[in-house]
Amino acid sequence: MSNNQMIDALTILLMVMIGVLFILCVIFVMLRMRSKNPKPKKLEKNNNTVEGNTVAAQSYNKQSIFKFMEFDKIEDNMIVQKDGKRFLMVIECQGINYDLMSGLEKNSVEQGFLQFLNTLRYPIQIYVQTRTVNLSNSINTYKDRVDDISKQYATKQSEYNQKVRSGDYSEQELAKEKYELARQRNLYEYAIDIVNNTERMSLNKNILSKNYYIIIPYYPEEGSNSTFGKDEIMNLAFSELYTKSQALISSLGVCGINSKILDSTEIAELLYVAYNRDESEIFNLRRALNAGYEDLYTTAQDVLDKRMKELDIKIEQEAIKKANQAIYEAIEENQKEKVARQKEEELSDLIDDMAEILIREYDANYGKDITNKAVEKVRKNTKEGGESDGKKAKTTRRKSTKSA
Repeated sequence: MSNNQMIDALTILLMVMIGVLFILCVIFVMLRMRSKNPKPKKLEKNNNTVEGNTVAAQSYNKQSIFKFMEFDKIEDNMIVQKDGKRFLMVIECQGINYDLMSGLEKNSVEQGFLQFLNTLRYPIQIYVQTRTVNLSNSINTYKDRVDDISKQYATKQSEYNQKVRSGDYSEQELAKEKYELARQRNLYEYAIDIVNNTERMSLNKNILSKNYYIIIPYYPEEGSNSTFGKDEIMNLAFSELYTKSQALISSLGVCGINSKILDSTEIAELLYVAYNRDESEIFNLRRALNAGYEDLYTTAQDVLDKRMKELDIKIEQEAIKKANQAIYEAIEENQKEKVARQKEEELSDLIDDMAEILIREYDANYGKDITNKAVEKVRKNTKEGGESDGKKAKTTRRKSTKSA
């Protein structure tokens, strides 16, 4: 192969390599440009979707908020739902410590609760709300009281110093004044300890309290098929719910449970805590109302007290009728209740027999004379107790006949 042919081949190979290198450079430049400048159309679409989401997230209105809360308003101690198609009244109940009761007390509570369940003729809902105990009000009250005690102590100390400096009082009188001063100082120190302990307890956020509620619903279509106005429906709903609530309160009183009907402010606080678990500990409803946010709820009218008195009279009349009916049914009690009552009447005799058996077991230790005297005292005490009970029964019968 000649030199000219060799040079031509190398020249062609060099031109090919230069062309390939040029193509690779073009491709690299294009890829770099793409990476720096993404597609503008897709960016615009993404921006539009993001802006659309932000607009949709901020488009809250009054209707959507009430739809979330599931009630319309609070009026006349009632929660109004579904545009006046459902009304709720809330009863707050105080808990009892069932575990610390004796067997008879537990039995009476169970019987009372069974009677409460048997008297129900309409659905109810039991609601338990757990709240963090807020001790700020108690601490402020204690501090005000401590300030008063400190002022009394300072006055007492100045009076004592004046009496000592005057020299017009005897040692006995000064000792008496010194004793009163020491008592006042002890009271002041004890009050300071209470405030400090209460403040330390307030730092613990795990102190919780449980509140128990019974919610009673009412539907206007239950009352009548005819059409009423809104005011008439509101009055009818309040009358029905108030009557049912008073009946439940009296039934729960048999179990030893004290309860009351929540007013509009207390219902608003209940709902405020339910919807604002965390914020209610920092900014409660009482502070919101004191700040002037009364538009959170509506208060009851002045005519409400008169209506409640009339309903109390009606409840009393109905209660008398039910009491007479219960007495008539109690007369016709079944045989099992008679047997149980007979055993209760013989309970004292059985106790005396058991006590006599226990005393007779110690004849060898104390002698028959002492055991016989002990048995006589047991029988004598039982007779005296029976006579006193009989006198009490007679007095109660006389009172009952007079009341009748």
